[in-house]
Amino acid sequence: MPKVVALDIGGTNTRVALINDKLEIEKVLIKPTVVGNLDMFLSSISSIIKEAIPNLEQVSAIAGGVPGRVRWDGYIYALPNIHIDQIPLAEYLQKEFGKPTYIINDAEVAALAEANIGPLAKAKSLYFITISTGVGGALTIGGKLRSSSYEVGHTMTCYHNEIHEFEHMASGTGLRRLADMNGLSVVDAKEFFSLVANGHELANKVYRDWIKMVAEFIEMNQENFTPEVFALTGGVMKSADVFWNDLVRACPNAHLEKASAGQNAGLLGAGVLGFQMLKGN
Repeated sequence: MPKVVALDIGGTNTRVALINDKLEIEKVLIKPTVVGNLDMFLSSISSIIKEAIPNLEQVSAIAGGVPGRVRWDGYIYALPNIHIDQIPLAEYLQKEFGKPTYIINDAEVAALAEANIGPLAKAKSLYFITISTGVGGALTIGGKLRSSSYEVGHTMTCYHNEIHEFEHMASGTGLRRLADMNGLSVVDAKEFFSLVANGHELANKVYRDWIKMVAEFIEMNQENFTPEVFALTGGVMKSADVFWNDLVRACPNAHLEKASAGQNAGLLGAGVLGFQMLKGN
């Protein structure tokens, strides 16, 4: 039975899993991500894999997602949250383990999980959006990634007659900036949505602006890609009970669903990526 080593590399933790061809996680290991030093970062990824899966005899490939810009061959231009750049991760791991290695952006990996596992896997096309510290997105058709920018958070949007990047205003951290521009001070998105839920007048004014901004962003991607369904996830979704119904009503032309893969999306999506690439997809 062929298996894939799946990597989910984040700014805080790195998760390594062994995934079989039924897309089941057989074992997983979580370790703190090494930051600020390229050589130590690369060595740490190798060490985590060796500790998690000492015997790679049944492993056919290594695949993973990272929070940064990635070239077609798995070369990473930068990992801002890990404070390193120019990272030849795929090449390094392929030489280290002698296994084909595939590295892509983490939003793309999570999109593969949603499009191939769980209730949304039946959708012919799916556009994945994560709204957290930043905003990421990816398009899948028939369960496979298609050309679209995972850097959609940098889409320009107009607010108060000024041009801003979408994620700088609508992400979890961007919400603080949006509130501040309207004279409202909040610590984080959780506090903001708590104020909204409790009927805070100014918070509700900002909230209506936020809903409009996110809806316009979704409708734009609906026009560009016409996906059958949008799958939404990310830290902001922890407050979905406050805003979900309003957002759905504000997007009459789009079918919105909450993403279902949860914290294992990165690992499961990496498994999907590995098996797809082995099959030449």
